[in-house]
Amino acid sequence: MGRKSELTETPVRDSVHETPQKKVYIRYLTAFVILLALLLLFIIWNINSGSIHISVKDIIAILFRGKEDETAYNIVWEIRFPRILAAVILGGALSVSGFLLQTFFNNPIAGPFVLGISSGAKLTVSLVMIYMLEKSAVASSGTLVIAAFGGSMISMGFVLIIARKVKNMSMLVISGIMIGYICSAVTDFVVTFADDSNIVNLHNWSMGSFSGIDWENVQLAAAVTGVCMILTFLMSKPISAYQLGEAYAQNMGVNIKAFRIALILLSSILSACVTAFAGPISFVGIAVPHLVKSLLKTAKPILVIPGCFLGGAVFCLFCDLIARTVFAPTELSISSVTAVFGAPVVIYIMIRRKRSMQ
Repeated sequence: MGRKSELTETPVRDSVHETPQKKVYIRYLTAFVILLALLLLFIIWNINSGSIHISVKDIIAILFRGKEDETAYNIVWEIRFPRILAAVILGGALSVSGFLLQTFFNNPIAGPFVLGISSGAKLTVSLVMIYMLEKSAVASSGTLVIAAFGGSMISMGFVLIIARKVKNMSMLVISGIMIGYICSAVTDFVVTFADDSNIVNLHNWSMGSFSGIDWENVQLAAAVTGVCMILTFLMSKPISAYQLGEAYAQNMGVNIKAFRIALILLSSILSACVTAFAGPISFVGIAVPHLVKSLLKTAKPILVIPGCFLGGAVFCLFCDLIARTVFAPTELSISSVTAVFGAPVVIYIMIRRKRSMQ
């Protein structure tokens, strides 16, 4: 009788263990379905909205049948679709960059904009653009990305030097903000003494905007971001170990020095790519990783990395839609809109962290 009761009880225990695991998988699946559904919704909404209204039926016809109405075709394929893809790619890149920086500094409010990395990229890109415009030449997409990466690395270098001297994370963030202000001040100084025509060309970009992005920009942004995303995803296991502490990661065989360099390079390249094409965009790199972790209810990099990319794409598409349509035909800077929605999330993170430390 004793053996029989043991045999009958075993499947019950297994089912008890399986149920929570199934619930976790369902939560992950639901989170990604929500993000993908929102992404599709905002893509259609962005194509549909603008000074010239294009119905969903016409959008489907243009995308799958080709050039039936030449005006609508050009609006969709030459203006709106490149802009939408840029918002998806660059929004995702900025969010993942923020996640990598938060992992590196072990600080939930670390991000490209807060640490002055975007401002450093903005400075070098401004200098290159002004120089090229004065020579009556146009800077190529690759040149802008390289210039932005150089500026990002200079700013990151200053942040790392300060990080060695200052162990307090709050002071590190404040130092990053000061570096950002210095870079922005130098940029403003340079722009002030540029030609009037140069100032006009730089204005929209310096405020943050996805407008004016063409297919060449989209292709290069997709190539750079795609390579960085693959490398970041392959680093999921080392990142997971690093989240549990440097000592644990080292015991698991992670080369800490090489790992930290890889994190810096990947985050800098991603944020530089965004700044080169769309200018500095605030709060996406801080707010979105936190929102994605809250949605997934996990910090596992293998889930958070693709989640951050999708979340950043959705967030930037939503903000770009508002920037284009709320005060049309006047267009707001994308940074102004992301700040409105992202800043409250950052304030909430800081309040929550302060409570947890008490």
